[in-house]
Amino acid sequence: MKRLLLAFAGSALLASSALAGPQYVDKTGFALSGYDVVAYHDLKMSKVGKPQTKAVAGKKSITADYNGAKWAFSSAANRDKFVADPARYAPQYDGHCAYGASIGNSNKGGKVPGNPHLWRIVDGKLYVNITKVVSGFWEKNIPGHIKRADRNWKKIGKKAASKRSVPSFDTKSAPL
Repeated sequence: MKRLLLAFAGSALLASSALAGPQYVDKTGFALSGYDVVAYHDLKMSKVGKPQTKAVAGKKSITADYNGAKWAFSSAANRDKFVADPARYAPQYDGHCAYGASIGNSNKGGKVPGNPHLWRIVDGKLYVNITKVVSGFWEKNIPGHIKRADRNWKKIGKKAASKRSVPSFDTKSAPL
């Protein structure tokens, strides 16, 4: 019985990691521009339509590797939480814009970068968007956009990660 449970757990772990596509990494060389993805879960979330609480910067000296990318953390404790369950903390759609994923593989959607300052936790999952305007569109129907993005991601998720930079986000002033 224990062998069966271990085999099931192992196959579930492999299946969940197989669902990840190429992670968005900007010029900082870090996933989510070096912001601590675990820390988002402890931040006070603003109401829909209001600017979010400022993201917590990670440190170059506290990192972990996952999904082909380097991740930075503000503390060793946060890094350890991430390492124990990276799929729980990594942003949805491999750090790409949630609204872009919801509108699919069009000239305005698909895999576009996610801005670490335009975030929201929904049902325990981290979502990011590319611009304030796009966040506004996404926030008009978050459940509907998540449903469409999840469906679209099955088609676009395995494509190459975006190589675009986030508009109005200067990676030179990123925390790292």
